Amino acid sequence: MIRLIQFPPALGLPNASPFCLKLETWLRMAGLPYENHYTPNPRKGPKGKLPAIEDGGKLIGDSGLIVDYLARTYGIDLDAGLSPEAKAVALAWRRLFEEHLYWTVLYTRWIEEAGWQRTRDAFFGALPWPVKVLLPIMARRGMRAELHGQGIGRHRPEEIHKMGIADVDAVAAFLGDKPFFMGIEPTSLDAVAYGFLANVVRVDLDTPIRRRALEHVNLVAYCDRMEARYWQPR
Repeated sequence: MIRLIQFPPALGLPNASPFCLKLETWLRMAGLPYENHYTPNPRKGPKGKLPAIEDGGKLIGDSGLIVDYLARTYGIDLDAGLSPEAKAVALAWRRLFEEHLYWTVLYTRWIEEAGWQRTRDAFFGALPWPVKVLLPIMARRGMRAELHGQGIGRHRPEEIHKMGIADVDAVAAFLGDKPFFMGIEPTSLDAVAYGFLANVVRVDLDTPIRRRALEHVNLVAYCDRMEARYWQPR
């Protein structure tokens, strides 16, 4: 059986990492049996990040590479009904979620003080002393460096919020009144979209980005729809 290595549930979600939630959602959409192995240590992944999987004696990291491996190994194609043009569009939206919106949300959680207090308690609160004091300081420092290196962290808070809001508005406009992002049937893009949108809509943290997302009733309804279809108790 596939062993899914990921962070423990946090912030009211099955996973507060959008990439972990994306991968577990994809596994549920694909109907592949798996078992969870929760760890707070990202170094359990082969690339020093989570999620990762163990399957057939292989340890594989990176959610995108894992999906590619599983689709190839088990003959699953959630995008079989999409044209080449539609697949290109879906890839572009995946990049928006993973390479831009992600960083704006990360900033609100790890750098802004209100978000940091929630993040620190959720991810490090159960650790023993003095690890629970020292590790958050180091982790936050590392996250600040990543945000600066990526570029988002070089901007003022209001500029970062504006970028995240623009992403949310674009996502809502593209979804429109469709049940799923590419039409009437779910595709692999929906695993990505749910993983990231749930981490905005469902986390009780008052940020400009979340406030705008909640104004888009189609995004809230989309999360409801994905949860009803894929996240009922197994």
